[in-house]
Amino acid sequence: MRDATLVFLIKGEPPSEILLGLKKAGFAQGKINGFGGKVQQGEPISEAAVREMEEEAGIKVLEQDLEKMAHLTFTFPARPEWDQVVHVFLARRWKGEPVESAEMRPAWYKVDEIPFPSMWQDDPHWLPRVLAGQHIKARFTFQADNETVQALEIVECAPPT
Repeated sequence: MRDATLVFLIKGEPPSEILLGLKKAGFAQGKINGFGGKVQQGEPISEAAVREMEEEAGIKVLEQDLEKMAHLTFTFPARPEWDQVVHVFLARRWKGEPVESAEMRPAWYKVDEIPFPSMWQDDPHWLPRVLAGQHIKARFTFQADNETVQALEIVECAPPT
């Protein structure tokens, strides 16, 4: 199972705005999501998160400004090559303004107006908890359509490492 990252830039305390992006190409094309992707062989997870944020939105985030909030395991029985463990980070500090890339079109959303119908179906189950400050571990299994959540388990935990 491969490792992947997701980074959400947030404004406010508690969070009032979140940066999301429309995926323009590749895995999850057409969905709105956070910024991230595959961890390269031998690459530390936090370095991958920093790299992906810059590649996808032109934003520079320092590793020490990433707060790891969640460890999510996704299984797709109909497409096992999609199985992955996603390491989710929040960032409250960064440099630069988001810019569109070949892969993502970034936009700021009010936290109470997150476009869940345009996102993965698992997102409403865990993202509000992360934005509320909970550290979680979760497992999601998808049905054969690779869209519908078949089973889920979410537990609050100590801050993931």
